[in-house]
Amino acid sequence: MTLRAVRALVQRVSRAAVTVDGEEIATVGAGLLVLLGITHEDTPEGAKRLADKVRGLRVFEDADGKMNEPLGDREVLCVSQFTLYGNARKGNRPSFVAAARPEHAEPLYEAFCERLGARRGRFGADMQVELTNEGPVTLLLEA
Repeated sequence: MTLRAVRALVQRVSRAAVTVDGEEIATVGAGLLVLLGITHEDTPEGAKRLADKVRGLRVFEDADGKMNEPLGDREVLCVSQFTLYGNARKGNRPSFVAAARPEHAEPLYEAFCERLGARRGRFGADMQVELTNEGPVTLLLEA
């Protein structure tokens, strides 16, 4: 697994919400919660590929109860998550040098969300994320 790729932790949820300063700013019902990490070398093409990958993930049950259905009309909530690039290999305090600076990461985050039609957290804010993980189903994706 390379450290130089748009990275997402994708969780299938029955509900997810983001609160900033005591105000709930986004919520979704059944669908996906995406925690999105971006590194220095990421490109708009990588963000586009990953959004398409998330949209096509077959992680929802079909009529036979098997994980075989893609997102379809279900909702997505996306939260920027630079800590996905945290590295604690040397000691106990993570280093975040692999995470992109905000001026690079924010436009890619916005493009990813736009492509996916996702509701959003607030980029760079101290957010409280609440979720009910279904399954539980959680995947780490890179593009």
